[in-house]
Amino acid sequence: MTDPGLELQGAIVAALKASTVAGGRIYDQVPQSTSFPYISIGEMQVIDDDAEYVGGVEVYATLHVWSRAAGKPEAASLAAAVRGAIHEQDLRLPFWRLVEIRHQSTRLMTDPDGKTTHGVMTFRALADPA
Repeated sequence: MTDPGLELQGAIVAALKASTVAGGRIYDQVPQSTSFPYISIGEMQVIDDDAEYVGGVEVYATLHVWSRAAGKPEAASLAAAVRGAIHEQDLRLPFWRLVEIRHQSTRLMTDPDGKTTHGVMTFRALADPA
């Protein structure tokens, strides 16, 4: 069986690219010469959830939004677009069935460089073997 976190990552990237958020600049590994704004895929944590779903899992997906525009409005708008593209959407996974995906939190902060706004978003998904 395939890794549900990796499958969810692929579905999230497809949903974000389809929505054209961040001009399609969505990366697992950010290229050196990337222009702002962009989204990077963060950590995927998979937790067995056999108590509720036979063979089911919880997947916590972390996404990062990055902006160099003045202040936080661009990063906040980008985070809102990401939420709209993923929260409670019917994402298709190849070998797992997505029960639900919900936005958990968004934090916006100024990076130590003083120029970059960094948003950290967490989503929680439940999935069963298909």
